[in-house]
Amino acid sequence: MLDCVPFTPGDTAQPNDPAHGPVNAQAFAQSLAALLPEGAIVVDESVSFGRDIFPRMHSAAPHDWMQLTGGAIGSGMPMATGAAVAAPGRRVVNLQADGSALYTVQSLWTQARESLDVTTVILSNRRYAILFDEMARVGATATQTAQDMLSLDRPAIDWVRMANAFGVDAERADTMDAFNAAFGRSLRSNGPRLIELVL
Repeated sequence: MLDCVPFTPGDTAQPNDPAHGPVNAQAFAQSLAALLPEGAIVVDESVSFGRDIFPRMHSAAPHDWMQLTGGAIGSGMPMATGAAVAAPGRRVVNLQADGSALYTVQSLWTQARESLDVTTVILSNRRYAILFDEMARVGATATQTAQDMLSLDRPAIDWVRMANAFGVDAERADTMDAFNAAFGRSLRSNGPRLIELVL
């Protein structure tokens, strides 16, 4: 038998109310923990934005968490689709970086066709932020050419229209109040929904 130290959770007294005001990682984590329904399945491909989510989630209702494995970029949307097929009756919440979503956006069509209860939250920073982080870690300077290659603007991707084209109802939120309302609507709806959360 392994000599393991028992885990004792720390202070879990954190706000149980959704956050208000501007969008940031801490506010998003607070709202997600407050609003997540019991029995939900969270599929996490939030990448750079998601680093601050974990400390808040111990105060959420009981849920399952599926994490991106290694460098399997784009796996979030297919995993969410599979989870919804495997667990009918449970809401799947896909925390999805916008760059990664472009690899497998066709998953939305399957979710619509099969009427799967998936809420996709596109974390729309309109750039491959993780690659900018990696460049900084190795001391590289992001030249204009590098910035152009790693950005997702000019034109910005219209995730609401993209989702609609695949048959998924969608809306855009640029404040936490707008996100809270949109997320609540998604939980009260049957079938897939997409929220573009502008960061």
